[in-house]
Amino acid sequence: MEDLTQVKGRIFDIQRYSIHDGPGIRTIVFLKGCVLRCRWCCNPESQEYDIQTMMVDGKPKIMGQDVTVAEVMETVEKDRQYYRRSGGGLTLSGGESLCQPRFVRALLAEAKRRGINTAMESMGCAPYEVIEEILPYLDTYLMDIKHTNPAKHKEFTGRSNELMLENARKIAASGMTDLVIRVPVIPTFNETPEEIADIARFADKLPGVHKIHLLPYHRLGQDKYSGLQREYPMGEILPPENDHMQMLKKTVENVSRLECHIGG
Repeated sequence: MEDLTQVKGRIFDIQRYSIHDGPGIRTIVFLKGCVLRCRWCCNPESQEYDIQTMMVDGKPKIMGQDVTVAEVMETVEKDRQYYRRSGGGLTLSGGESLCQPRFVRALLAEAKRRGINTAMESMGCAPYEVIEEILPYLDTYLMDIKHTNPAKHKEFTGRSNELMLENARKIAASGMTDLVIRVPVIPTFNETPEEIADIARFADKLPGVHKIHLLPYHRLGQDKYSGLQREYPMGEILPPENDHMQMLKKTVENVSRLECHIGG
């Protein structure tokens, strides 16, 4: 029988005491590698699977390390008392978690074996067979749905969205996890009421889906691009105003039965 604790994966950060990305207080493990190239990505160091050097505050910093499930769980276990009190646990993020399916499956399975709540932030950009093997160990699937238009999705992310939308349907139909839809609200891409309404209508048809999160675009990752000697793709585009986000929230509520939140 395989020892799950010795399965290796590549991460670039672990963030403790998070109150986003799942219920309660959580520890977020950020995995290396992504199949998309979203223009607004706030973690450009996550896109390449290769280990990189990024300048941070004028000093070189290695982004990426290979770790075992046991090594990750050593950090996760430190906050077990907070998980118990708040209903929190472990969340996997990235990058795209599904780029390292064996490591993800082993990590989630080990967390569940230890009685720790699990969540994963993912775009669902993988064959459904890969996702299906992970679902038994996942309490909450935080799934990004960025747009319903395949052409516009490909223009801004590098890939079309048919596979992701079909996977959302299959995940919801499986009934194996709490599926929460998350929408990054990006000016010039999907910030109009019509576009958000289309996503809300799609999500509202997914069986068992009750929540949708609208995540306003921010520029917090901009300095990372210069640290990687890359140009920031979003130029001078500003985050949406709060009034605009409130209007989009009302739009969701007008066209669906979903519980809508601004932020994660």
